[in-house]
Amino acid sequence: MKSNEILTLIEEITRNNNTKFFEISNMVQNGRAELAVQRGMIKNVRILQLNIPRSSNVIAYENYINKNFYMPNENFDHFEEWKRTEDIEQIVKQILIENHIS
Repeated sequence: MKSNEILTLIEEITRNNNTKFFEISNMVQNGRAELAVQRGMIKNVRILQLNIPRSSNVIAYENYINKNFYMPNENFDHFEEWKRTEDIEQIVKQILIENHIS
């Protein structure tokens, strides 16, 4: 069964190689990212904006995530980045613009 996540925040994730990316996420996923930091799977995570508006772009990304990815349980052994298609990457860029982040 796939996830049924409601995405409510934007975070910046720093990989162990010091490259960064933005993710549209929620508090539970952010908690998993914080756990990944503690376990050395990623270097850092920080919330940039809470309670983002539920725009059509956020809903489209949310539908993509829920269709293609699972919420990891707490005993995960790796940090999985949500892979994006070219179209989905454009939607994420629009979400960042809508929220004055980019």
